[in-house]
Amino acid sequence: MATQPIDRLRVGGDLIYRQRRPVRAWHWLNALAVIVLLMSGMMIFNAHPHLYWGQYGANHETPWLEIGSDGERGYLRVGPVTIPTTGVLGLAGGEERAFPPLVTIPSGYNLAAARQWHFFFAWLLVVPGLLFWLWGFISRHVQRDLAPTAEELRPRSLWQDVKDHARLRFHTGEAARRYNVLQKLSYVGVIFGLLPIMVLTGLTMSPGIDAAWPWLLDLFGGRQSARSIHFICAALLAGFIVVHLLMVLLAGPINELRSIITGWYRLPKERDQ
Repeated sequence: MATQPIDRLRVGGDLIYRQRRPVRAWHWLNALAVIVLLMSGMMIFNAHPHLYWGQYGANHETPWLEIGSDGERGYLRVGPVTIPTTGVLGLAGGEERAFPPLVTIPSGYNLAAARQWHFFFAWLLVVPGLLFWLWGFISRHVQRDLAPTAEELRPRSLWQDVKDHARLRFHTGEAARRYNVLQKLSYVGVIFGLLPIMVLTGLTMSPGIDAAWPWLLDLFGGRQSARSIHFICAALLAGFIVVHLLMVLLAGPINELRSIITGWYRLPKERDQ
């Protein structure tokens, strides 16, 4: 009696080649770079845990955001709102620091070392990122796999996808061969939105770059505004990572990890109607 090939077994659906090598390589390189950048960035923020809008910012200015401690109480202050954060932000383990050692690189306070980590991994983000952009457009990966179609962007289709995700009803069968519209919008937003803005605002905080490209200061409304935008984008990127990891866990971590490591993905079986 003939047996079916393993990729045709109905226990899990068909096995397809879903992620190409450049996508997988950039995913893991980018993941490493972003994690180190976030952790070293939090150490840099610890040197002056206040954010301002405009050209200037110093201790006598009024920040729109600050993380600190007041005696034995840690706090996060956004505008007029103060949130107690003792044990998490501002004051953790008896140590006064905006972000605790557990999430910073290096773990001990060292601004110079944090800046070295940050600048090195910024290059590891930018250069492969530009190469991925080039490959993505030349190979039509961006146009074919990431760009949402007009049908997908219709309000009814978008709302249906939001409802399906809220109910944890992920795509199955042939529909799972492609990214859904929320994935497409998220990936495009990060790759062509958040990451470029983070790079440009990071450059704007450099006096040397400001001297060569003074238009960056005009673009972002000053160095302090650029620092605030840089921080906001970093927070949004951290939020994206959390949601991304949660979706991987809910959709089936083994299948999803196999896809991004080997490229092979088993299509989930169609749901019974």
